[in-house]
Amino acid sequence: MKRAILSLAAFVLALAATSAPAQVNRQASRGSNARVHEPLNLAVLVQDDLVSHVGNELGVTADFIRSLPAGSRVMVGYLTAGSLQVRQQFTTDLEQAAKALRIPMASESAAPYNPYVEVLQALRKFDAQDANRNAVLLVSDGLDVSRGFDASSTLNSLDLHRAVNEAKRRNVNIYAFYAPSVGLTSHNRTAISFGQGALNRLADETGGRAFFQGTNFVTFDAYFDNLRRALNERTARIS
Repeated sequence: MKRAILSLAAFVLALAATSAPAQVNRQASRGSNARVHEPLNLAVLVQDDLVSHVGNELGVTADFIRSLPAGSRVMVGYLTAGSLQVRQQFTTDLEQAAKALRIPMASESAAPYNPYVEVLQALRKFDAQDANRNAVLLVSDGLDVSRGFDASSTLNSLDLHRAVNEAKRRNVNIYAFYAPSVGLTSHNRTAISFGQGALNRLADETGGRAFFQGTNFVTFDAYFDNLRRALNERTARIS
């Protein structure tokens, strides 16, 4: 186990040191992949202590919500200090869901205990009886230091495992966009690599994907291009 943890830590450190071009390709999902094909139940979750630049991406995030197929249901929530703040319960009114987005507080006082506790809360709001596919879009730095700042406690976070198990139980695929917080991931490369590694693990083990490029981000445009492509590819495999 120790050797596996060290190997994983080495992998994510190397990953963060590159620009990860395979993760983001602005031309990847043109043509038939420009829109999501099948209705979704989608929870959009935004970590509230992310850097203020994330606020510039509200427009493209709202556009993505509005572009979902008819019959989709969307929830909007923020991972903030205390507990999950749900600004919009699941609704088929996509315009209303898009308007529920707000600029993150970008303050350490708004940092969640750790992101995965509140992801777990959000997962419990999915209705197992609904016919739509279930998915989460998590915008987060992925870093859980609630039990220590090392490879074992961050890449193998107890609450991350709980979120994975709950997502599997409810058949929810988790997709993640990495963005730095105003805390450790704004300046500490080890923290960045741990956070990205944890997001990658969360997405991979729930059938989703994590999207990031190097240690920072410029725009979510390419992330959304690739998210649409990933959602459509999964629909094609299922059908």
